[in-house]
Amino acid sequence: MDSGSERLICEGINIYEGEFGRRVMSREGKQTSESILILCVDRDDDIGRKTGVKTPIIGKEDNMKSALKLILADPEEADANAMFEAIRLYNVLNKNKKSEEKYEIATIAGSEIGGVTADRKLVAELGEVLKKFPADGLILVTDGFSDEDIMPLIKTRIPVTSVRRVVIKHSESIEETAALFSRYWRMIIEDPRYSKIALGLPGILLISLGILILLKTFIKFDIYTWIAIVGLIILGSYLLGKGYRIDRKISAIAPHLYHYSIPGMVESFSLTFGFILIGIGFYQAGSFIVSKYGLGFHFPMDAEKLMALLPLIIGWFINKIITLAIVGICTIFLGKSIAYLLERDTRFWRMIVLIVVSAWSWTILNEISRIILDPSLPPDGLVMSVIIGIAVIAVSGSATLLLSRKYRDFFKGKKKRKAEDAEAEGSS
Repeated sequence: MDSGSERLICEGINIYEGEFGRRVMSREGKQTSESILILCVDRDDDIGRKTGVKTPIIGKEDNMKSALKLILADPEEADANAMFEAIRLYNVLNKNKKSEEKYEIATIAGSEIGGVTADRKLVAELGEVLKKFPADGLILVTDGFSDEDIMPLIKTRIPVTSVRRVVIKHSESIEETAALFSRYWRMIIEDPRYSKIALGLPGILLISLGILILLKTFIKFDIYTWIAIVGLIILGSYLLGKGYRIDRKISAIAPHLYHYSIPGMVESFSLTFGFILIGIGFYQAGSFIVSKYGLGFHFPMDAEKLMALLPLIIGWFINKIITLAIVGICTIFLGKSIAYLLERDTRFWRMIVLIVVSAWSWTILNEISRIILDPSLPPDGLVMSVIIGIAVIAVSGSATLLLSRKYRDFFKGKKKRKAEDAEAEGSS
């Protein structure tokens, strides 16, 4: 064996011994550098929704500032306590750490929608954190809520060495229990996320039940039934109003009613009586169909008879409702157009076109109802009314466009007044 071959063999042995020595030392834990990530998880994104802070939050200082913002926004928030626990754990581990150990703290958040959307956001933010701090292990800090949903998402990407669940302590006295219950009940009423389900849906169900019982009373009068009707409707209306903030919307609108204007009065008047006309049209059409074909609200209904009469019912319904319905719609549009004219709003021209189109639609609907009631009629009238209707729309649209250009200066008055008011406010 020549000297060159001996030298290569010796170098190979030295390399193997060095690699073997490093593996043994790593196995003994003498020179292994370990990076541990302390992760706080907010699955429903309370921190983003209540403070506006964007996640992920990496580093002790940023986590401290974010936790303080969250606890000030909601002192009873469990996620804020979890973040403080993660900071406390970070301080303890850094104080007692070995020289080769590294620790970092981060907070990730999901979505208030929950489900797949929240999980995908958590995974994406965890990947972003691991890019900035490639950790060997992870200490999970949560408030104990939905841990079984979070753990599988994290374990598939990084080993979880420890889990710290933060549970807020409460007194067991009756007074504090009652106070806690009242707070949660207030949260159900005030928070739109819960109130629409906990209050809104039961309100709709109770009102529907009351209406069904009301229909039953037309056949036989019973005082207990009426008591049930009134009770259910009142309770249902209360829950519905609370759940969908109807009371607050009415309270917000009420002060503006005292500061009414002429355009607002015209618009409100036309809107009210327009809907009344449409409602009377529905009532007349329904009454005519019920009296003509002997239909009633008894169950079970004869489905075969109803399907046979369905085309006639539709035809007569359109025939009897179109006059009052079209007049009601035109009344609403006319009131809005007058209000826009008084306010010098350019949407006045759009309302004029809508009035013309709505008025002409009476001819089209009338032809449709005649053909439905008598299929043997030729469709010439319907075709002509549609063609003329297209021409009417084109002519009215072109006319309003020309008029809007001619009277452009008149409708600029509103913008000029707004600009003058803004300048006056700025100068003051």
